[in-house]
Amino acid sequence: MKETIVTKSVNTKILAEAIVFIALANVLYVTSKFYFGFLHLPQGGSVTLASMVPLLWFALRRGPRWGVEAGIVYGLVHMVISGDIYYPTQILLDYPLAFGALGLAGAFQKRPVVGVGVGIIGRFIFHFISGVIFFGQYAWEGWNVYVYSAAYNATYLIPEFVVSAIIIFILLKRNLLYIYT
Repeated sequence: MKETIVTKSVNTKILAEAIVFIALANVLYVTSKFYFGFLHLPQGGSVTLASMVPLLWFALRRGPRWGVEAGIVYGLVHMVISGDIYYPTQILLDYPLAFGALGLAGAFQKRPVVGVGVGIIGRFIFHFISGVIFFGQYAWEGWNVYVYSAAYNATYLIPEFVVSAIIIFILLKRNLLYIYT
């Protein structure tokens, strides 16, 4: 398929939009981590000031392809900012793949709260696998590594889901966000 000037213009607009949403997500994360001292767990993961909302909204607005791509870029930037790297091979699961999974929300444009749930469950799956493979030695005494990884990651992703779903729902109900372009 030959790309036209109009197609290039639309792609440039979407790319610029993605950059803004990625930057906003990072500002919310940094503000949460360094200024408000929200829950930040010892092996990574934290409850933030709704830092996933910009990525989820972008995915809902532009679809899963653009959402996953923006999530991957955010994951790489987040990796540099957070500094929560314990193993070189852990990087792939905990950053580009986990945050890229948030873009799956874009497959549910007609049901945004379901999309938020799917995106965060996707993120949970990658963090869960990473927890089992790389962080099993940190399991609490008497805890199975699978249960530990699920519990550890749920401690911050469940609150993140609740906050993100509520914010997306309110913004859509008040017509402050438009996801259909």
